[in-house]
Amino acid sequence: MEKFEPIFDYEDRLVRFAGESALFVEKLTNNYAVTYYKNQFIRSSGSPVLNYGEAQATVTDNDFIHKMSIVLKELKESRSCLKVLAYLKVGNEQMRRMLLRECEELIAIGFSMIKKRR
Repeated sequence: MEKFEPIFDYEDRLVRFAGESALFVEKLTNNYAVTYYKNQFIRSSGSPVLNYGEAQATVTDNDFIHKMSIVLKELKESRSCLKVLAYLKVGNEQMRRMLLRECEELIAIGFSMIKKRR
């Protein structure tokens, strides 16, 4: 599999990203450096879907933009962790690339959602 199957709902994509990220880190080694980055990655990759849920319940555009900014911040942190894990050459390379590609797309979509509310 070179890329994930298409899902057109943003929340569903965030759920898949969090789930696939969790499955990815479960298979990583446990030395000090890898453990540090995988722990950070599991938190940052799971946070966007939860914050997006909060964004959907906002009343004002400013509240939505604020929550979506948190979604983007966490996705960017996930992207950085994936890049460090790639540099360390740990984990399944194909899955790492797929997660990185999905993360980039989720960032672009989230940014577009913010831009529409401004």
